[in-house]
Amino acid sequence: MEDAVNATISEPLDIVKLSLGERVFMKMRGDRTITGTLHAYDAHMNVVLSNVEESIHIVDVNEDGIPQAPRVERRSLEMLFVRGDGVILLSPTQ
Repeated sequence: MEDAVNATISEPLDIVKLSLGERVFMKMRGDRTITGTLHAYDAHMNVVLSNVEESIHIVDVNEDGIPQAPRVERRSLEMLFVRGDGVILLSPTQ
C-alpha cells in the first residue's frame, strides 16, 4: 500500500490532493490553528473547508509588561475560505 501512495506523490501538492474530502489541520499566521474538512485548494494554498474549528492562541500582557497565562479562544464555522498567504502548514489528521 505504501508503494502505491508513494507512486502517486510526485509534487508537494499531491499530498494535499490525497486529503480532499478528509479532515486536515492548518497552522496559520497570527497564532491560529484550523481543523476542518478540505473541499478545494489551488496552487497558492487558498483552501475551502467545512465543519471548521478555529483556535486562536492569545497571550495577554498586564500593565507592568508581564505576560499572563496563555488562553485559547475557539469558534466553529460551517464553511470557511482561507487565503493561502496566511497558511504556514497543512497536514492530514488521523
